[in-house]
Amino acid sequence: MRVALVTGGATGIGAATVCALAADNFNVALHYSNSEDKAIKLADKLKSNGAKVGIFHADLTQKGSTEDLVKNVTNNLGAIDILVNNAGLMSDEGIIKMSDELWDEAINLNLSVAFKLIRATTNQMVLNKWGRIINVSSQVALTGSANHAHYAAAKAGLLGLTYSAAKEFGASGVTVNAVLPGRIETNMISKRSKGRIDEWLRQTPLGRLGKPDEVASLIAFLASEKASYLTGAAINVNGGLVMG
Repeated sequence: MRVALVTGGATGIGAATVCALAADNFNVALHYSNSEDKAIKLADKLKSNGAKVGIFHADLTQKGSTEDLVKNVTNNLGAIDILVNNAGLMSDEGIIKMSDELWDEAINLNLSVAFKLIRATTNQMVLNKWGRIINVSSQVALTGSANHAHYAAAKAGLLGLTYSAAKEFGASGVTVNAVLPGRIETNMISKRSKGRIDEWLRQTPLGRLGKPDEVASLIAFLASEKASYLTGAAINVNGGLVMG
């Protein structure tokens, strides 16, 4: 049974992805940073239905934490076959007032952590001649976003990392793809004003917010054998808000 690591797996898209991969009979490592109660509740629910799920805490912004997480998952569940880089952080701040610390924090968690986890997991994937890496980017990687330059830059960098890793590891049977969610019903979006959300809905051809399950189902497909000839792709999941 293959092992999948999902970072930021306790809430939102991450939690939906944990459920989708567990339903596809993967052993799932649910990583969390702050949402311990939600992680435990989700894991217990899935285990009660026969799924094999382990929960793993790590502050991925700390030095050495990515390597420690990979070792912990490997020791408890086995070598990681599927890596879903979902953990991320978005805050509001304009460029002029943005501190170095805020910029560095966004680049670290949204981009550098993904690189470090890819570096820590791909050696075993290459040896096994099989692996799946799915990076959760964002539509703002393509469009930019006022007051979110740090987040948009990191998510755009994640696309460059995706393309480069896809070329580097393709011959070894490791596929690397990215999904670009738009406005999805998560805590990150629910904090926005009703007026802002209504504006997004008017701009979206499908006229609604997306659901975490709709992103998770794509991630599960990319993790499957059915996606074995798909690599280096960046796939929009945004209801038509951004096309191409």
